[in-house]
Amino acid sequence: MHLPPSRAVGKRLRRRTPAVRPGRHAPAWLTHVLRLRRAPVPRTAMVRGALGAGPLLGAGIAAGHPGPGVLAALGAMLAGVNDRPGTRRKGLVHVGPPAAAGALGLLVGALVADGTGRWTAVPVLFLVGWVSGALSARGAGWSAAALQMLVTTTIGMGMPLAGPAWLKALCFLSGAGWLVLLRLLPRTPRSRDATRWSGEREAVAAVFDALADALEALGGPGAQDARRGLVAAQQQADEALRLMRLLPWPGRWPGRAESHRLAARFDAAVALCEASIALLWEGRAVPDEVADGPRRLAAAVRTGGPAGTLPSPRSDTVARLALDRAVLAAAVTFDRTTAGTPAPRPEPAPDTRRGAGAHSGLRPGLFAPAGQEYGLRVALCVSVTAAVALLLHEDHWYWLPATAAFLVKPDMGPLFSRVVNRFAGTVAGVIAFVALLAVPGGPGTPLVVAAVVVAGALLPLSTRHFAFQTAVITVLVLSFVHTAGDTEAAASRLLETFLACALVLLVGHLPLSADPGVRVGHRFAVTLRCTERYLRHVLDAPEPSGAAHRADARGLALRAATYRALAEARAAAETAAAELPGPFGGHRQDWPAVTVSAELVVDAATACALRVENGVPRPSSAEAERVTSALSLLAESLEDGHRVRRPAPGPGPRDCRSLRDVMTQLHGIHRLTTAGLPGPPTACPVSPS
Repeated sequence: MHLPPSRAVGKRLRRRTPAVRPGRHAPAWLTHVLRLRRAPVPRTAMVRGALGAGPLLGAGIAAGHPGPGVLAALGAMLAGVNDRPGTRRKGLVHVGPPAAAGALGLLVGALVADGTGRWTAVPVLFLVGWVSGALSARGAGWSAAALQMLVTTTIGMGMPLAGPAWLKALCFLSGAGWLVLLRLLPRTPRSRDATRWSGEREAVAAVFDALADALEALGGPGAQDARRGLVAAQQQADEALRLMRLLPWPGRWPGRAESHRLAARFDAAVALCEASIALLWEGRAVPDEVADGPRRLAAAVRTGGPAGTLPSPRSDTVARLALDRAVLAAAVTFDRTTAGTPAPRPEPAPDTRRGAGAHSGLRPGLFAPAGQEYGLRVALCVSVTAAVALLLHEDHWYWLPATAAFLVKPDMGPLFSRVVNRFAGTVAGVIAFVALLAVPGGPGTPLVVAAVVVAGALLPLSTRHFAFQTAVITVLVLSFVHTAGDTEAAASRLLETFLACALVLLVGHLPLSADPGVRVGHRFAVTLRCTERYLRHVLDAPEPSGAAHRADARGLALRAATYRALAEARAAAETAAAELPGPFGGHRQDWPAVTVSAELVVDAATACALRVENGVPRPSSAEAERVTSALSLLAESLEDGHRVRRPAPGPGPRDCRSLRDVMTQLHGIHRLTTAGLPGPPTACPVSPS
């Protein structure tokens, strides 16, 4: 039966977009409290944690200067929070900038405490909190640095430690630098060259392993999850190789040869990933032996040897043809790089270098709507808790605003879940520290230092759950405070944490500061704009050959930026879906369903690019312009929170299946994000044809 275009769009939408069925499960805001993150045991990070804060604190006490020892241990502790698995370069980047921001915050806080009255802390924390929240909208790295700056500003103003402000900041920075130095040390007594490149080599091999998992999952219920794992592995390897080029270790030519070898093999992995996403879009399973090829390529990356025999091609669809071509190109690349003459990495032209910054160029500034929403929420919570703390305490008032800073960051998880886990973890940490004080013989210095060593070792493991992490940090902070002279801190910290949690729940859900649609809508708007840029680049370019397309640095950068933006949008949507329903009501959008539609949009755009590369007729310029304009208009609508009512996207081109799917999913996103909003409903316009 022939359907009108508007009804056909709805039918395709119901078929392609999985419906979120109401079930009998507990709400997400409740189940998120118990969610445990699975990850391997970070043994080397635990060793670094044990050698970090504890020895620094013990050295300060032994030297007769416990204050500098406490600040150095605090710097090592906060650096340990950011000590994540990955290459040594990645660790340097993830630990270094937050440590510098923390030292700056401590310097500012100490200068304010030395030169002004105590109530000056309220407006200062409001300003620093607003800057911290606004910077957090720019990404995970900015968020980590902004959080440390806010927390250390609070500590610098409230913790009574002797010494000039510059010395406090220097002690903090030296403690963080000690952990960075431990991160840079070789992990094993292998050869220097093998140790130098082991992290990057493993990152590239993980892409091939994730590709094999994605190929095995094609056509099954786990295909989407496997694709997300593949994209995540590709992004991690891309970051590792980018840092490898930006931060070269001192060495000889063999190190540069290994760098080129890894880059060439990663390029082969990128081409395979494109083909696998197109296979996912087609929705067809492939024979099991197809996954054997990426497994062998992963083993070859780890050993540096050849790929060996790969599965024979069977090109029965366009996406399968692209995969077989990519496998053949990968085999040639591996044979050439194994022979000791690696293929030179193509140097992009000056105008293509901008492609690498496509994603960063779309990040919001301090005055963008998403940045304002972040900043206002953080500033209100931190300044209100600081004012209440100053009313209750003459000294040691910093615990309330510091607790609020850890709780209220909107990009670090649902507020209710973090509040519950923060209080539960504080209770557990206080009980553990009180038990330490009750040890016969009293809490002597060796016992406190030993507790810091054990807690520092547990800190990398505690990232699996926020309550566990809070308990470990509570033991560390109480040990620092006890060493600094506050021997009655445990009981008061428990009451202050409860008060901070209550204040953050109240202030954090005010209508002015609790609109998750602003920050989540911005993330999806960035995703759609990156998709638009990628499609325009692909569809406006001259007819390329397969090799020319794969060497297109700008196209690869735009596609990588699109999937990076999609991952950030998915994380923001998961957080918003698990937020506690606000007491002031308001419309709650179905962000998980929006995420599914956005993933299908990006996958269909990638499939369109691959199909054009492999000989499928290119859509007309009018059709391409209609699709890219729809992406741009919907992005603007999501960015402004639908304050301006815009019509829904129309049906897609009839002659291009991939672009038709893009338009279908755009219509679904429009429907999901405008449902329940005031104003007249918008009908899907019918094309004249």
